[in-house]
Amino acid sequence: MNNDKTINIGLMGLGVVGSGVLRIIHEKARVLALETDRNLRVKKILVREKAKVRDISVDAALLTNDPDEILDDPTISIVIELIGGVEPAYAYAKRAILAGKHLVTGNKDVMAVHGPELLRLANEKSVDVYFEASVGGGIPLIGSFRSDLVANEIREIYAIINGTTNYILTRMSREGAALTEVLPDAQRLGFAEADPTKDVEGIDAAYKLAILTSLAFRTEVDPADIPRTGIMQLEPADFRYAQDLGYVIKLLALARQENAAPQQSARYEASVYPALVPQTAPLASVDGVYNAVYVVGDLVGNVMFYGRGAGSEPTASAIVADVIDVAHNIISQVTNRIPYTIDSAKTMKPMDEVETRFYFRLWVADRPGVLAKIASICGTHRISIASVIQKEADPEEQTAEIVITTHDAYERAMQAALQDIAALDVVARVAGFLRIVDLGEPVRV
Repeated sequence: MNNDKTINIGLMGLGVVGSGVLRIIHEKARVLALETDRNLRVKKILVREKAKVRDISVDAALLTNDPDEILDDPTISIVIELIGGVEPAYAYAKRAILAGKHLVTGNKDVMAVHGPELLRLANEKSVDVYFEASVGGGIPLIGSFRSDLVANEIREIYAIINGTTNYILTRMSREGAALTEVLPDAQRLGFAEADPTKDVEGIDAAYKLAILTSLAFRTEVDPADIPRTGIMQLEPADFRYAQDLGYVIKLLALARQENAAPQQSARYEASVYPALVPQTAPLASVDGVYNAVYVVGDLVGNVMFYGRGAGSEPTASAIVADVIDVAHNIISQVTNRIPYTIDSAKTMKPMDEVETRFYFRLWVADRPGVLAKIASICGTHRISIASVIQKEADPEEQTAEIVITTHDAYERAMQAALQDIAALDVVARVAGFLRIVDLGEPVRV
């Protein structure tokens, strides 16, 4: 910080969010100065192309292609990293911390993969790392998990944290449309990337869940270890039948922690998959590009965070709020007011051992005895059938479509049963398979 009461900032990345951050800092300079008693000044901006035409007016003298102009400048106190991806963002973030600079980032990839390391390093260097925008955009999640809910033992997290897939699933549910019809619209409207793989395959949600789970359960979670299933296999029929059964389909990122025995660390589960959610559940009404996180704590009970999870303004709002918080820390000469602690003994439960309810849809031969064979296989694998409904019939093929739901069963048992069912000569096709998540029920131990 300079003697003229200015806090210099290095901005790395001037895309949609970076432009939003710069606009807020410029347009609300007076308000920010009143809030912090300091002038927040963007001294340098790292960009790929200095000559690029941008939607925001920016002094060309601020732009640089050289990260050293930010990372090696001793007068820059705060680095805002908005590059995206793991590299070179991680390398820049680590260099900033080692140089004694505070870091504010909205990068979920870096924080999911390297977050614990960066937080430990920041503690050693007596600087701060803030990352509110890395999960829910403008939804105040990280601060709540790190401070407001810290007295709680978080038992369960159920989250809709990918706006692209939520928009697609909402459209499929309301219009009876196929995913291949909705996805191009999502891309045209800017909700989905040209390559939507990270969204539709659940990768983006898994990275965000890794961050939330690490904070909530005080452990280190590698996003690569989180089992995930995307939405590409969903068909319009699944949405129709879900509605008939009293459910909606949402891509859920969920984490649940077991009750541990005395002197033992709990195990937890974490996974991402499309699930049937009761129409009466709070998350069922989260539609379009909106995000929500439903949390169950031992003291606070059930709470839900809801809002716009992406976009320039909400995400930039979270970034600037973090910058203000860091500015207060600089003025007060404090750091790491909320230390990051972990329980290294906690382990993730294998997906095979997870217990839940299931929905599956089959095309079978339309003749007597078929259901008995299917029920026999389920019984062999200790799976109790909750309901069986015949939905459609094809007289020409002499097949019928049936929908089956189960009571709670282990994942490994259900997968084995599906393999045996698919091998039956009376089963033409296993057409759909989903898990059923009854939100708010106590976690099983």
